[in-house]
Amino acid sequence: MGEEGNLVQQGMESKKKMEVKGNMELKSTVNEYGDGVSWYRGKMLGKGSYGYVYLANLKNPKSKNRYLPSVMAVKSAEVSVSGTIQKEREVLNNIKGCPYVIRCFGDETTTGVNGIMAYNLLLEYGSGGTLAERIKKLGNRGLPEFEVRCYTRSMLRGLNYIHAIGYVHCDMKPDNILLVPNTRNLSTEFRAKIGDLGLAKRENQSKKRRLEPYWRGTPMYLSPEAVADNVQEFPADIWALGCIVLEMLTGIPLWNRNEDVDSKDVLRKIGEGHELPKIPGDLSKEARDFLKGCFVRNPRYRMTAEMLLIHSFVEGLCDDDGVEEELEEVEDILEVDSMQLVTETDDEYSCSEEDWSCISEEDDSLDYWSEDDTEIMEDEMPSCSAEKDNIKSRRKDEH
Repeated sequence: MGEEGNLVQQGMESKKKMEVKGNMELKSTVNEYGDGVSWYRGKMLGKGSYGYVYLANLKNPKSKNRYLPSVMAVKSAEVSVSGTIQKEREVLNNIKGCPYVIRCFGDETTTGVNGIMAYNLLLEYGSGGTLAERIKKLGNRGLPEFEVRCYTRSMLRGLNYIHAIGYVHCDMKPDNILLVPNTRNLSTEFRAKIGDLGLAKRENQSKKRRLEPYWRGTPMYLSPEAVADNVQEFPADIWALGCIVLEMLTGIPLWNRNEDVDSKDVLRKIGEGHELPKIPGDLSKEARDFLKGCFVRNPRYRMTAEMLLIHSFVEGLCDDDGVEEELEEVEDILEVDSMQLVTETDDEYSCSEEDWSCISEEDDSLDYWSEDDTEIMEDEMPSCSAEKDNIKSRRKDEH
């Protein structure tokens, strides 16, 4: 066997060793966390900084008295480090009945073979995978516009509901959008649902205090005000939605179009730059106008979810089929919430003082927020009608 053959053989052996190691780690975590009272822990679906996500199957799926679906996703972590998942459960307790957010079927503490106690959050299983996986599958071609419009409308319906309850998602991105089968509306195979509310916060709960700089989410999808001023309110979710829509249409993340950039480069572009994201001219007129409504640097003039729902890019799409059925199903489950599982990725970021210094040298002019602070700031956001009037006025001035 020649040198090239030896290298190939070594590569195959190395790959097998990695697969064996990966399988051993998977079995280890499954055994480590144990099964629930009524469900078995299945294969791992993903992992993140919070813990692991597994497939979960009912032990007795044919039981007439069951109140859980036969297949679920379970997000798990050791009890001692399960704060983010428990926060997600708390949010889900307050967001119920929305068919555009992944549903929650409760939580449970389990004990593994080694005596390790794990906190488990039972969530709706997105069998279509994540929106990020769907985009990646099509490469840099982007999704068909009709599919983008349908997913966008579903996300807007979900955001509008979340905002109406008084929460800011803070981590909208393709990885956190799950695709579930569209059982009745055959216009698209899947329906988009918002998941992963572990970083969600109450409106105006951005506690003004001189502590460590803090914001939530993933750099690529952060809004200018989040990076520069540590402000993450409803408009920040809309900016992130615009990033998702543009990524769906083009197949390329907003700030990573021509070259690989690290988190600090992305933060500089968003926080210090004054230019708006470039919207390709070959997109439809409706798509371009929709994105312009999302990419307004001043959050006061950015469109709201309610306003975008009547935009021509998404208005009139039939996304209500099957919704009544789903709501009836929710009522049949003892304590169901509207939310789903999504795995956090390694690019989720919490700003440190060292990283913050790359954004601005004028630390004294920045407002620092602490997640533990309970001081609530006075609401300074304009009403929906006032914001709409401001936008109309601004557009008239531009023309």
